Amino acid sequence: MNILITGGGGFLGQRVARALLAQGDTVNAKGERVPIRRITLMDISEPANGVKDPRVHFVRGEVSNHGAVAEALGLDTGGVFHLAAVVSGQAEADFELGMRVNLDGYRVVLESCRKAGNRPRLLFASSIAVFGTPLPEVVTDATTPTPQASYGVQKLIGEWLTADYNRKGFIDGRAVRIPTVSVRPGKANAAASSFASAVIREPLNGVEYKCPVPPETLMWMCSPARVVANLVRAFELPSEAFGDLRAVSLPGIVVSVAEMVDSLRRLGGEAAAARVRYVKDERIQAIVRTWAARLETPRALAMGFTADATMDEIVAQYIRDENIRV
Repeated sequence: MNILITGGGGFLGQRVARALLAQGDTVNAKGERVPIRRITLMDISEPANGVKDPRVHFVRGEVSNHGAVAEALGLDTGGVFHLAAVVSGQAEADFELGMRVNLDGYRVVLESCRKAGNRPRLLFASSIAVFGTPLPEVVTDATTPTPQASYGVQKLIGEWLTADYNRKGFIDGRAVRIPTVSVRPGKANAAASSFASAVIREPLNGVEYKCPVPPETLMWMCSPARVVANLVRAFELPSEAFGDLRAVSLPGIVVSVAEMVDSLRRLGGEAAAARVRYVKDERIQAIVRTWAARLETPRALAMGFTADATMDEIVAQYIRDENIRV
């Protein structure tokens, strides 16, 4: 099978590609495991230390570019992971960019899949940002999404488009709402949730960190390894597993920022925890306070998706993967 990963140069795109290459095969439309012949990574720039494998091909371009998407997809791609997106804070600050990439760009991908005519399996990466105020105490599978920021609106429309293109038989579409992923290595990005990684990453790297939200802030979280495993599972599940509801909220754990710092203290030492200071950023807080933090995900659990056990497990995974000495 040939697979396209939009946003393939990014954090999740690179990890999904590595996971697929490591397993070597995937599931086709008939439910048969078949070898992965080629993975096409599409992004606006190619990472300097990206995936190196003879099965990997890179196409440079934005998803709103019809020609670049057509080149990346071709006529023989059987599966698409649509991970390309302008992140939450940037989508809120630059409305036109967010709409062009997150909405118009996804339309380009969907239309290219429709014109290819082979009904590829398509996984759309959505977000728990589709849930906004007013929020119930616990968000369940029956909670109506009410996004309160442009990013969440764009992701919710993407879910609806996925379902409609699936209904029309143009794609085998499915969408997953991803929790906040922590700990991400590297530098902070424009995502409003970036602090959930930086509050662990920067102190472990000996850098003081000004956390923009108060310690009682709650987040619905998962580790990079867990989200990649769940993305691959979502792609490989038979279409019937999703039924008429093509979007599902992935499992996670609810963690306060204070609990994140407690894990940092236990695993990284008192000196690391002491590098965290709280400096309010009202713009970030205004976005984050509209997000769901407590979810119940029985449907996802019944479908075989899994969550991390504890925040300590997430921090330990980062320390191990990045070879950090503590």
